[in-house]
Amino acid sequence: MKPAAVGSRWQQIRLGAHNVLPACLAVIPLGLALGVLLVRTGLPWWSAPLLAGLVFAGSLEFLLIGLLAVAAPLSHIALTTMVVNFRHVFYAISFPLHKVRGRGAKAYSMFALTDEAYALTMEAERENYSSARILSIQSLFHASWTISVLAGALLTGLIPESIKGLDFAVTALFTVLAIEAYKAYRSLPLSLLALISAVVASWIAPQSMMVVAMVMFLIGLSVAYLLRRGTKESEGSHAR
Repeated sequence: MKPAAVGSRWQQIRLGAHNVLPACLAVIPLGLALGVLLVRTGLPWWSAPLLAGLVFAGSLEFLLIGLLAVAAPLSHIALTTMVVNFRHVFYAISFPLHKVRGRGAKAYSMFALTDEAYALTMEAERENYSSARILSIQSLFHASWTISVLAGALLTGLIPESIKGLDFAVTALFTVLAIEAYKAYRSLPLSLLALISAVVASWIAPQSMMVVAMVMFLIGLSVAYLLRRGTKESEGSHAR
């Protein structure tokens, strides 16, 4: 029994690695850019793995470099962090945290809930994801990001200031993830709602586009749920 359990666990880890590999590759250019920016801002190279490993918040890390460089007050840093990462509140609603076993594992999974981890665990078959698979997705992406940022800091002198096309890698990744999500769920109304939310938010609040878009999307989902629930109750009453 024990060897079979171990084998099953390693199989789940391999499946998680297969899921996250494209994201790990796509995030390398962004990690290198963060490492280069960190050193060129005047921060020591060894702060690169600390920032990437302990903060692990993508866009927030780019903002933190500027805030740290000018010695911004903690209150300013805290407010910036809340605004930028507020979208994670919505991620937590549907992230399969209940599949993760163990208090320590759950704590790490909550810490490592990034945009990529959320997108990669939103497949139609996610209810079949094991704790090992979810944690392998998150930990391998975490390791890839940290190593990329450290590499950028160590190789600053060898990396050109601008490489055409690399800045589109993460955008391309999320485009592919969105297409795959649509293939899995085949929900045109939800896709249109997400697109409209993003377009309207970028128009009315470009500086806070993500937060506004997520709020609009959540409101739209709530309205759709209430309408569907009301329709089902109405059909049930007529049937009786």
